[in-house]
Formats: sequence, C-alpha cells, structure tokens
Amino acid sequence: MSEVVRNPAGAGSVEDTWSALPAGQQPEWPDAAELAAAVSELRSYPPLVFAGEADLLKARIAEVARGEAFLLTGGDCAETFAGVTADAIRAKLKTLLQMAVVLTYAASLPVVKVGRIAGQYSKPRSKGTETRDGITLPAYRGDSINGFDFTPEARTPDPKRLLRMYQASASTLNLVRAFTTGGYADMRQVHAWNQDFVAGSPSGERYEVLAGEIDRALQFMRACGTDPEELRTVEFYAAHEGLVLPYESALTRIDSRTGNPYATSGHYIWIGERTRDLSGAHVEYFSRISNPIGIKLGPTTSPDDALAYLDRLDPDREPGRLSFIVRMGAGQVREKLPALVEKVRGEGHQVAWICDPMHGNTFEAPSGHKTRRFDDVLDEVKGFFEVHHALGSHPGGIHVELTGEDVTECVGGGEEIHFEALHQRYETLCDPRLNRSQSLDLAFLVAEMLRAGH
Repeated sequence: MSEVVRNPAGAGSVEDTWSALPAGQQPEWPDAAELAAAVSELRSYPPLVFAGEADLLKARIAEVARGEAFLLTGGDCAETFAGVTADAIRAKLKTLLQMAVVLTYAASLPVVKVGRIAGQYSKPRSKGTETRDGITLPAYRGDSINGFDFTPEARTPDPKRLLRMYQASASTLNLVRAFTTGGYADMRQVHAWNQDFVAGSPSGERYEVLAGEIDRALQFMRACGTDPEELRTVEFYAAHEGLVLPYESALTRIDSRTGNPYATSGHYIWIGERTRDLSGAHVEYFSRISNPIGIKLGPTTSPDDALAYLDRLDPDREPGRLSFIVRMGAGQVREKLPALVEKVRGEGHQVAWICDPMHGNTFEAPSGHKTRRFDDVLDEVKGFFEVHHALGSHPGGIHVELTGEDVTECVGGGEEIHFEALHQRYETLCDPRLNRSQSLDLAFLVAEMLRAGH
C-alpha cells in the first residue's frame, strides 16, 4: 500500500485550477470564514484511502474495459449520518456480496465490487429551494451540507457537516475493511449471508439453491487439496459522486511515489449528469486527479461530447482511468447509446461502459412518493446489453441505488410492491432504492444476460 503525504500549500494544488471556474450544484455557504476553517481542518486529516488502492482499482476497471470482468456498483442514493451503524453497513455489504456471488458464479466472470459508500453524503438537486405552505427554504442537499428537517436552522448549509462527513466515512470504511478481511466475506459464508432472508422470499430461495452449488464446489476443491486464500477475503472499493469541491480538494493528496495528486476521499469518484460542464470546475478538478473516475452521461450526450470528455479527462488513454456511466432511461437507451459506443470505439479507445438504470426512470407515484418501476430498471439494463451485444462491445457493469433493508420504495419486483404499499417503509431521504429482494432479482437477471453474451 503506497504512502501519501499532505499536499503542501501552493505545491501543485488542484484547488488553484478549479476554484476560478463556475461550479454547479454547490451550496450557498453563509459564512466564508467558517468554510475556510473547515477546509483547513480537513487538509490536516489523514487520507481515507491510499493511492495504491486506487491504482489497483484502476487495473481492475481496465479488465472491465477489455471485457474480462464486470463492475458492480451499488449503495444508497444518499448516505445519512444516522445510517452509520454496524447493522446498516453490514446489510448493504451483504446485499452487494450476494449480488456479486450470483454474477460471478452464474456468469463465470470476475466481479469488481464497489460500494456507493463512505462518502455519498451529498446530492445534486433540480431546484435550489423547496417551498411548503408558502415557506421557501434551501433544498436538502445531503447530510454533508444541511439537515432534512424543514426548518431554517436545519436547512442552512453548515461547513462543520463536512467534518462530520469525513468522520462518518472513516467509521464506515473501518467497518467495511473489517468485514471484508476479517472472515465475514469468506466464500464459505455464502449460506450465512442468507439465513435471515431465505424463508418466504423467492429471490432468497433461488440464491440458497445457488449457494448450495457453490458449497459443493468448495467441498470438491478442499477434497482435492485446494483451498485458495482468495476465497477468504474480498476486494471492496468505496465510491461516491465528487460533488462538493471544497471537500474533495481538501482531501486531495500528493502520492509520495509519483508526485501525482489523488482524491483520497474515495477510491473512485464520478462527475454527475448536472455537473459535467466541459468548461466547469468539476471537469477541471477531475482532470487533475489520478484516481479511476466516472462520468454520468444522460440522453442529451452527443457522440462529440463523449470524445470531448475522453480528451479532457483521459488524454493519455490510460486503461481503467475513465468509465462512462450511462443513464438514458428505459425508453431511450436503445436509441441513444449506439452512436456513443460506435464513436468511442471508432477512436480506438476502451472505456468501461456502465449502466445506471435508476436515474432515468424516476417518476412520482399517485401518493406523491418518488419511485421507480422495477420493470423499467430491468428494461434499461436489457437495452444496454442489447446495444453492446449488437455492436460486439462489452457491457461492463451496473451502477444501482440499493439498500440491504426491506424498504418499499420501488414498485414491482418478484415480491411485488404496489403503489399502495410505498408508504409502509419509504425511508430514503432522496431517491428510491431497490430493496434486498429486488437487488437479488436484478443480479440473477443480469447474470443470465452476461451468460447469453459469452
């Protein structure tokens, strides 16, 4: 694992290049001095991740781009400080591990496991304010910025929350590392991950059948005298949208091996659909860091836009550096995606193509709840696979909002959730997430698509 050192003042600071440019989706901090004090304190903190870990993930994503692996990214739409509990973190990790097992075993393809975790505390919003009963307050932008309660005190952006985000991320990463290296992620635990879930759940029962097959395979390997160390732990990486630039910049460090800057807030960060302005601050900041990065591409993205992002964010065409996370919507993916893939391939560049089937399929239910249809999520993934299979390229991964809890936020799925049931366990503070059963359903369906394409 490589060392990183704190970025010396004025020595190759990334902040110097982005701070003069327009930055979208930034909160209106009421006190510039308080923000400067919080940023200064963050600069003194240890990195949350290390450059060597980010480099290893970059190598794994290069395998995805070459068609040798599949990237699974999942987790909360927006993490909350209240959600930093052992049970909640374990439930998310358990769901992702189960999905990865399904994909790996059923599709015979290595799965790169990345969580929307330990940093996903900030959210872009379509409007900067919210009005209720004639009262207008700043929109809730995630726990890193302000509180969800509709009061002037809660909704006022508070720079001290950036320090809380760091502490919450550090606690989460500490627990994730303990789970993934301390025996919980041992492949021989495939049954244990399901004990509280199999009864009465069609997806849980289907998973248990697969777990039995894996168990028999492991017993056969042990009988042959083979017990690989790789089965006892798992590589797991942390990712989030790099939205709040003062925070990201404050946690940028210079790698002592190479002298290159790395975002140490997470292994992998991405630019959102609302902040991908080529002349804006986010693209400038991301162009300077050495992490593997992603960029969300919606249906308005042109083929020339895709090439411009390649030239700006990955001018050296470094394997594993750049992922295109497409979020077209089920109704547009088959129409819009082919031209992007063809244009990028025509330039001879291998990017990792990732499907975000969530953000283009959100609508308001009759009850007023923000929701998504599971069938729409699945149809966008199907369209994504169809396009890549038709063009002979690799559908590299999925990027989904999910939870390990039995929430009722997206309608449909094997254990069908109806509009009338949305209120029962609607717990998200932002966008609706797949629950554990829906997540496993999706994993089985994606595994079948992967198997069909190989």
